[in-house]
Amino acid sequence: QVQLVESGGGLVQAGGSLRLSCAASGRTFSKDAMAWFRQAPGKEREFVAAISWTSLYTYYADSVKGRFTISRDNAKNTVYLQMNSLKPEDTAVYYCAADPTPIRDHLRLKPHEYDYWGQGTQVTVSS
Repeated sequence: QVQLVESGGGLVQAGGSLRLSCAASGRTFSKDAMAWFRQAPGKEREFVAAISWTSLYTYYADSVKGRFTISRDNAKNTVYLQMNSLKPEDTAVYYCAADPTPIRDHLRLKPHEYDYWGQGTQVTVSS
């Protein structure tokens, strides 16, 4: 059974940091492009960050650029999202996703372009 399991969410004050992890199982994800999305109440799911399977390429939403860092450890089948300088507007459920058919190092930005999803982890940033 293919699974993506997120962890590391929680409640943090504005300006604080969290590190999210996404552990993959059931198949090898080392050749997949991986991404993080988030969804706040009443809003659509939005792209946060993506990383190519080689880790050579990353891409960030403007809203998180310079504050968040995506990384991966293919030996552990795990992708990470380091979130610094958190703001109340970062409050959302964060999801990791896998694209098993990346075109070279192209990074997709739309939720429907990803085939595998985790169940999400809640991040709440208090002001």
